[in-house]
Amino acid sequence: MAERLHSLDQFRGYTVAGMFLVNFLGSFAAVHPLLKHHNTYCSYADTIMPQFFFAVGFALRLVNPPRWKAVKRALGLILVGAVVYHLDGKYATFDELSWSEFFSTAWRRSLFQALVHIGVTTLWVLPVIALAARAQVLWMVGSAALHVVLSATWWHAWLRENRVIDGGALGFLTWTIPTLFGSLACAYLLSNGRAAAYARFAWVSVAAMLGGYALSCLTNGGVLAAPPFVAPWHERDMWTMSQQAGSVSYLLFAAGFSLAAYSVFLWLCDQRGWRVGVFRTLGVNALTGYVLHMLVEGAVKPFAPKDSPLYWGAAMFAVFFAIVWAMMRSLEKNNVYIKL
Repeated sequence: MAERLHSLDQFRGYTVAGMFLVNFLGSFAAVHPLLKHHNTYCSYADTIMPQFFFAVGFALRLVNPPRWKAVKRALGLILVGAVVYHLDGKYATFDELSWSEFFSTAWRRSLFQALVHIGVTTLWVLPVIALAARAQVLWMVGSAALHVVLSATWWHAWLRENRVIDGGALGFLTWTIPTLFGSLACAYLLSNGRAAAYARFAWVSVAAMLGGYALSCLTNGGVLAAPPFVAPWHERDMWTMSQQAGSVSYLLFAAGFSLAAYSVFLWLCDQRGWRVGVFRTLGVNALTGYVLHMLVEGAVKPFAPKDSPLYWGAAMFAVFFAIVWAMMRSLEKNNVYIKL
């Protein structure tokens, strides 16, 4: 196994903390729109999930596990996701249960969220994860192009009609983009070192973010689209930066944003020796944090109505965060790490 990079743990910990922030505070009316998911533009909240995929791709290339272990881990994530998210549909009696309806509708929406997407995307990129950069770039471009073709013909209309989550069943095609960005970043860093990586990462991240924005300007036949983090002044379509749709424009921009964010942690942590204990605790046990935060949020949120003033929402978030961190810190002290 390759030497552990503190920057990756800190970056992952920051991402987990960001997930806690946007998932808890996003439902409050008083909170700034950038902390909410809108499905019509890329907010700060929308930058969090792609960073997990970037970290997954980075770790896959860094560790380079045997193929069968990576497959087992991916299938395990999918299974855990199925338990956490559940399938669509509910039947009060056995007579109501329609097997044809079950197989046609149970898989449409709830299942395809973060853990399942990570698992499916991992399976999709495994054939190229250890190959040269050219093969990975071609795989990424091909996956994105296939998503565009399917979206233009039927997929985008279908996913909007069925209100899918995070790109739905075909989301892996575009979640491939930040995943392989992470893999490529890791390979370049290991081959060329930090000094060379900073300049390369800087121009690649800027190019990706500009490319994502340029694709979003194809919206509505080619209009000047609202930039990321700004509410749109145009109608939504398949080119709009949308986490719900898992659009190519959104995930290309988000991949560049993830690379830029990781570059900051690379400089601060692996070059300057900077560490944040909270990020370390969250970063080394990210799966545990993901599951725990959902349970703790369910216990705290009943006392935090959506119309709460900002000070009360912030106070409840502090309580929520402290509980999750205390649980994870206890696990860390006892060397308990839950991984698949």
